[in-house]
Amino acid sequence: MSTDELVTHVVAGTAVIVALSHLLRAAARRLRQPAVIGQILAGLALGPSLLGRLPGGYMDRLFPREVLPYLSVVAQIALVPFLFAVACELDLRVLRQRRKVVPAVAACAFVIPMALGGGAAFLVAPLYTPPGGAATGNTGFVLFMAVAMAVTAVPVLASIIRERGAATSVPGVVSMTSAGIIDALGWIVLAAAVIAAGSPGQEHLSLPATVALFAAYMTAMVFLVRPALRRWLSRPEAVPGGDLPVVAALAMASAWATSALGLHVIFGAFVAGLVMPRGAGGEPDASLVRPLQDSGTILLPVFFMVSGLSVDIGALSGTDLALLGIFTVVATIGKIGGGYLGARLGGLPSRDATVVGVMLNTRGLTELIALNIGLQSGIIDQSLYTVLVIVALITTVATGPVLTLLRFPTPATSAVMPGLPAALPARPLAAPGPAPAPAPAAGPSRPRPDVTT
Repeated sequence: MSTDELVTHVVAGTAVIVALSHLLRAAARRLRQPAVIGQILAGLALGPSLLGRLPGGYMDRLFPREVLPYLSVVAQIALVPFLFAVACELDLRVLRQRRKVVPAVAACAFVIPMALGGGAAFLVAPLYTPPGGAATGNTGFVLFMAVAMAVTAVPVLASIIRERGAATSVPGVVSMTSAGIIDALGWIVLAAAVIAAGSPGQEHLSLPATVALFAAYMTAMVFLVRPALRRWLSRPEAVPGGDLPVVAALAMASAWATSALGLHVIFGAFVAGLVMPRGAGGEPDASLVRPLQDSGTILLPVFFMVSGLSVDIGALSGTDLALLGIFTVVATIGKIGGGYLGARLGGLPSRDATVVGVMLNTRGLTELIALNIGLQSGIIDQSLYTVLVIVALITTVATGPVLTLLRFPTPATSAVMPGLPAALPARPLAAPGPAPAPAPAAGPSRPRPDVTT
């Protein structure tokens, strides 16, 4: 296939992906589900689970095998600005208002699901043998399963909380802030899993060398890059948005650094977002971060489509269905139980603690990124990948209905948390599209009409 033919197929395929994703995202929102559900379903529909089963070979015509590596590159590039913006979104100021409950929730909702996930890796040994061998001695697989059960999708959770008008409620703020801490810890453990497992067909540095270089990279980002970037962005002649190329280059260079270490580009993108200088109010410069988030959001459906190519729901066996049941139960008990326990230890009443646990059980996009890393690194195979994708769908779809059953929010639970800025629920980085008009000085703020993954 010539270069012109490749370009034609990539452009045509991207157009179909973005259009179908938009339609199903709108349908998901009409059903009061997070937009990411529609995007995930669009990716599954264009893969072997649906399009590949139709007569006529439309999947192979639309996405020839020669084109897939190029679509994968587009998908990985889209993740870099998106994960950079997600990291910039993290706001730990709430720790000043809830010094006890947030650390307790983050610790319990991370450690307990990890322990259950690691234990499940041994429990399912009679049903599944990972590519690297049995779970006994397979550190990479055990760590990966622990992280897969522990992550929470911060962007999806933000969407659910905002759509319910609970962005300043105690359960909403506690769960959102705890989820940010949990995911930051999860990326660290996931990086350790990738280092321990290695990637098939690639030469890697030794584990001590990789750890040492990663530590040097983190040190340079925190103590060299961050101060230098702060000085550069605060120089007198700086204009709003004028340094966007500098920030974009930083995100891409950081992603390249972690990829060169044998990790994934998303680790570098996430770290770059964490070191991004904040203003006096704790928010990054939206004129610099917002365009990167929007550019990543536009192409993010390509990631879901590439992910969907490895999912064939119709090929699940009886053993796979048994694994699906086990991991769904483990994931749900670990997250809801861990979040509830941590919230109770932090002093929240029982109902609010239950709400926190239910919201932290949301997985969505963050889980799919982690699963893709596991598949690409050879830690899991396609059958377990399919099972875990369905687990992510089930736990994410269930969040909204369960919160409705709990009647959350109510006037008592949606009261503004003391000490939080009133603008918190309308953070400009949370949704794609044009920047919102300034809210009136009086009256409640209205939720954004559309929120991405």
